[in-house]
Amino acid sequence: MSRIEARRDEDTAVTGDLVARLRAGLPAEAVVTDPDVTVSYANDMASFCPAGAPAVVVLPRTVEEVQHVMRTANELRVPVVPQGARTGLSGGANTAEGCIALSLTKMDRILEISPVDRIAVVEPGVVNATLSRAVEEHGLCYPPDPSSWEMCTIGGNIGTASGGLCCVKYGVTAEYVLGLDVVLADGRLMSTGRRTAKGVAGYDLTRLFVGSEGSLGIVVRAVLALKPKPPQQLVLAAEFPSAAAACDAVCRIMAGGHVPSLLELMDRTTVKAVNDFAHMGLPESTEALLLAAFDTPDPAPDLAAVGALCEAAGATQVVPADDAAESELLLQARRLSLTALEAVKGTTMIDDVCVPRSRLGEMLEGVERIAEKYRLTIGVCAHAGDGNTHPTVCFDAQDAEESRRARESFDEIMALGLELGGTITGEHGVGVLKKEWLAREIGPVGVEMQRAVKQVFDPLGILNPGKLF
Repeated sequence: MSRIEARRDEDTAVTGDLVARLRAGLPAEAVVTDPDVTVSYANDMASFCPAGAPAVVVLPRTVEEVQHVMRTANELRVPVVPQGARTGLSGGANTAEGCIALSLTKMDRILEISPVDRIAVVEPGVVNATLSRAVEEHGLCYPPDPSSWEMCTIGGNIGTASGGLCCVKYGVTAEYVLGLDVVLADGRLMSTGRRTAKGVAGYDLTRLFVGSEGSLGIVVRAVLALKPKPPQQLVLAAEFPSAAAACDAVCRIMAGGHVPSLLELMDRTTVKAVNDFAHMGLPESTEALLLAAFDTPDPAPDLAAVGALCEAAGATQVVPADDAAESELLLQARRLSLTALEAVKGTTMIDDVCVPRSRLGEMLEGVERIAEKYRLTIGVCAHAGDGNTHPTVCFDAQDAEESRRARESFDEIMALGLELGGTITGEHGVGVLKKEWLAREIGPVGVEMQRAVKQVFDPLGILNPGKLF
């Protein structure tokens, strides 16, 4: 027998033992080994991110089942990659060779909604939109609303500390996670945080897990803060002759003390892509389209004031929506931006650079120069109110030369963001795609401290290996 054949037999034996051990504590349907099925769990939605073939996919429904998975993995030294809906954009859910793909989508119960305490208690597989609609029936809202809210799960949102369109007023996921139940790498269950309005007991381990991308533990339950349901927001659309003018308007709005519930920007390339994709009838003559919304009881004065500031910044047209339906149509156009840009060439790399609002104009001008330099279509949509830009590189993945230029342009955009005092990710996470750039942003001491934290929670390094750093 050759050395290669011996190694193959050894790997088969290890996998067989792993599967047998998992099945001893899980329902038969929760353990999937068919390679035609398991391969579909290998990737999230990011480009240029390697992935290995998982040995097995497990789909637990209870905390105890997750504990069994982690005890087994810990004993056998098998890596575990936790996953939600795999809508991520940085390769954070990509599987490692021979790992357990731990899909939490079957843990999808809303356990409690309390209007008095203004909290919801949920399992990680609850879809964001499902939670939003459920709490709305109680006169409440869960503000974080990523563009993928109809698909993405709360567990995934927690893993990447995701944001959304309303962050400018209501903040990101981290501000709504009060407490967590987490299964650790060795299978122990730990509770963090609280369900009270206030609480400062000990280190804030809850915040440590938010944004950790499954590298420190498996979130199996979350206590989430809720807000009273606001009035229906009304949207204003403003057309600008340049992206710089639109960014000037953003600065005037924020400096003026206004608190919009949404302040979103779409450049000319994005507007055209949305029109081509969904026939939305957006004004393609504009160089930049700014959407501003208010959800106050009477938004008219706020919209009028913001409209005047847009005109002062050079807006060629300012059009307030007549009603909620028209407002929702404009928001739908914004939500379709990334999907529409993907349709331009078939593949995209979506940057997630966040810069100070005061430098937003420089960011967009820089992206335009980079697009010209690399002869690529790069559309920009942005959560302009908090400086979070999504330059989206469109390219043909079958064209090796164009793919190379796409990757180089992506990296140059991240470098530009850091030069402007920004960060490499505002809400998508680091995953595989931005590992090198995380090290550049936080420096060697920062990397050393983060690795030390990882070592405490996951001494064997089995939780989502190869991510972050």
